[in-house]
Amino acid sequence: TLVAGRVWCGWICPFGTLLEWVSFRKAQKRAAAISPKLRKIKYFLLGMILIAALFGNLTLLVFDPIAIFTRTMTTAVIPALNYGINAVEATLYPVSFLRPAINWVEGALRGSVLPVKQPAFAQNIAIASLFIAILALNTLAHRFWCRYLCPLGALLGLLSRVSFLRPVVGPACNRCTRCAIVCRPGAVDTRPETIQILPSECTLCLDCLANCKKDDMRLSPVLKPAPSQEYDLSRRDALAAIAAGTAGLLLLRTDLRSRQRNPLLIRPPGANDENAFLSSCLRCSQCMKICPTSALQPAVDQAGLEGYWTPVLTPRVGYCDYGCTACGQVCPSGAIPLLSLEDKRVVVVGKATVNRNRCLPWASAIPCIVCEEMCPTPQKSIRLEEVEVTTAAGEQILVQRPYVLREICIGCGICENHCPLEGEAAIRVFGI
Repeated sequence: TLVAGRVWCGWICPFGTLLEWVSFRKAQKRAAAISPKLRKIKYFLLGMILIAALFGNLTLLVFDPIAIFTRTMTTAVIPALNYGINAVEATLYPVSFLRPAINWVEGALRGSVLPVKQPAFAQNIAIASLFIAILALNTLAHRFWCRYLCPLGALLGLLSRVSFLRPVVGPACNRCTRCAIVCRPGAVDTRPETIQILPSECTLCLDCLANCKKDDMRLSPVLKPAPSQEYDLSRRDALAAIAAGTAGLLLLRTDLRSRQRNPLLIRPPGANDENAFLSSCLRCSQCMKICPTSALQPAVDQAGLEGYWTPVLTPRVGYCDYGCTACGQVCPSGAIPLLSLEDKRVVVVGKATVNRNRCLPWASAIPCIVCEEMCPTPQKSIRLEEVEVTTAAGEQILVQRPYVLREICIGCGICENHCPLEGEAAIRVFGI
């Protein structure tokens, strides 16, 4: 960025690439009616994010463009795509001559591109709705998100004002404004006597250079910082952003849910320090995507608003695989530590508890030892107590009642996940 400006936004960013593809004919006319001052929003949002981050709060990173893209792919697009492919394959597989092709697709894609198990995620509709809303804003202006809302674009835009290489309009310009017409980010300012390209908004697509009739536009070294614009944050605006970020942080930290530990809040292995986890989790959902059992789900209210869309272990959906360390391997910020398999197998994320009012052997004298059979710990955290009970028919039988050795239970959740009861399991894992 310091060398050539917002190259990331124009050539690398996957979300920006998608927004580039989603275009509407009347967007350019509608964009002309939008005040450039609306660009202040992204700088204001950036200011709030930076202030909150200084105090260890990353809640507003739910608006990071990379996190928005990966989170939507993880929770909505990939599950829907996988479901559709499975449905098509199930329909076509009875056709004998198509089976080799289907088997080839399964062998090539299953496990590497497509998940082995059909994933399902909470909040997928809300996450997809945010994504679709951002795409729909392109009806108002091309790459509306990039122009007016993206906090990462705002940060790179600030750095681009002192970039070394910038598009420059030469003296032969006749103000035909072809450059402004083809400029999708709206980075060409035609209002001054001399047409200017705004480095803070230019994404280096180079369409202006390709369409200049005079061939008088070029990338040139510039040492002088770009002049300020009307949409820059004034001192008052900057103070307002600081105040808003500080006030939001104070409200989040004094929320009752941040003071009381939710028993359903179970974090990934090794992420036991809640404050440290919240101050480093990027809400990118990479851990949720890699989890083979879909045990990691985006938090809704388990961790309060400060922990919104951070990963939580949901045993009834999936369990923490005893032989898996994938979430720590893919976490880009270290919020989930990278543990060896030996260390991971002894890390405690929660404790299981048997509900004797629902457990079949305890409540109904019906034999069931599923939880004990599934327990993966070598010493068996779930033990069985054999007792003689009277059935509803008056018959004396021997049943094995499960109980938990809490001192060796690690809270992996496989017992809760495999409990045969419908609805709430008879054995549940609670956070520590």
